[in-house]
This record gives sequence, structure tokens and C-alpha cells, in this order.
Amino acid sequence: MASGVREKEKTGVMRMKRARVGAITATALALLMSASYAPAAKADSTSAAENQIRAELEKWTRDFNSGDASEVCSLFAPDLISDFQGEPEDTYNSLCANLHMALADPAKTYHYYIAIKEVLVSGDLAVVRLVWTLKVSPKNGAEETKQEPGMDIFRRQPDGSWKISRYMAYEAPNL
Repeated sequence: MASGVREKEKTGVMRMKRARVGAITATALALLMSASYAPAAKADSTSAAENQIRAELEKWTRDFNSGDASEVCSLFAPDLISDFQGEPEDTYNSLCANLHMALADPAKTYHYYIAIKEVLVSGDLAVVRLVWTLKVSPKNGAEETKQEPGMDIFRRQPDGSWKISRYMAYEAPNL
């Protein structure tokens, strides 16, 4: 009888060892498979973020150029801090006030063009190197064109959208 109990114990122990080995093997295989798919998933995620950021910049350009004051601040995060060469630091509120004034200015028309040089995404942050070209057309005067190279830092918002949280820009010298 004692040998029958020992036999059952051995069988039980062997089953537990096989189950443990099977679980470890399954876990290892799952990790290997997920590791092999992780770069592709990350690339897809990065590509989707880059596309969303490009779309947001293009939408802002259309909104601004069409004079849509209701959407002109939608590109910027509430915690925005911006630096433009020779100007005081802007916040979301001061930048939006300036954009609304520009759109409401009856003496001038403003038109932006955008050239995105690169978008680098890492997690919930992205850096965009770009050049804005601004054409200012006074009602009674010569049109003026300025190029404004800059760097925008986007942050993914709680709702999943991407907004500019920091930016630096300067007016390029006329060559």
C-alpha cells in the first residue's frame, strides 16, 4: 500500500513538473513571439502618430488660411510655451489672442504655407522640424514674405490627440 501511495505521489509530482515545464515553455514562446512582433507594432504606432501630427499641422494651416477663428487654437496644448526670436515668451492664451487679432485685422491678410522637414516620435512626445512661410498682404502696400524655421514639440493629450506643447521659431534672414 505504501508503494502504491508513493507511486501516486511520483506520478503527481511528474505531472506537476511537466505542467510547470509546459507553462514555462509556453511563456517563453509567447515572449519570443511578442518580441518579434514588437518592432512592427511600435513602427505602426509611430507611423500612425506621425500621420496624425502631419494631419493636425495641415488642418491648422487650412483653418488659419480660411480665417476660421474657432479652430485656430486647436493645434496648441493648454500648457503651451512658445519662443519666437525677438518676441516675449507666449502662452496658450497670449498666442491665441494674437492669432485672433491677426485673423480679424482688416488692414492685412495673412497666409501660411508649411514645409515639414521631419517628424520624430517617441512614446507620448514628438518633435517636428519645419519651416512656415508667411505671406502678409496689406490692403494698401507691398506683399511681404517671411520664412520661419522652427521646432515644435508635440505631446499626446489624454484624449489621444497630439497638440503642440512647446515650440521655438525664428525669422530666417533674407538671402
